[in-house]
Amino acid sequence: MQNITSILLVVQVLLSISLIVLILMQHGKGADAGAAFGSGASATVFGARGSGNFMTRATTVIAILFFLVCLSLAYVTSNRATPDSVTGSVTAQEIETAPLQQESDMPPVDGGSADVQESDLPPAE
Repeated sequence: MQNITSILLVVQVLLSISLIVLILMQHGKGADAGAAFGSGASATVFGARGSGNFMTRATTVIAILFFLVCLSLAYVTSNRATPDSVTGSVTAQEIETAPLQQESDMPPVDGGSADVQESDLPPAE
């Protein structure tokens, strides 16, 4: 399940980068006005009419794939059987049966000096 999530994340990043590049490569409606005043080479890469159709179709296909990958990522991560955190993996029974550690270098809290030796105390002034 982790491999599917990783693969889908990589595909989503690649699709988003290619979608951004395709959108930035397209020219807007106002770019045709510049071509009318002497800039005749505005759409010669894909032909006079082919650039709009090719770019529009490629953007549509990549956007559909992007949304499908987003939906599949949401489905895969919502149906995950493993817990999301380390604390979620510990059950209540494990907490109850865990031994408590009592050893410490600190003196006891109750003020008793039974365990405190003379060398452990700071010198008196």
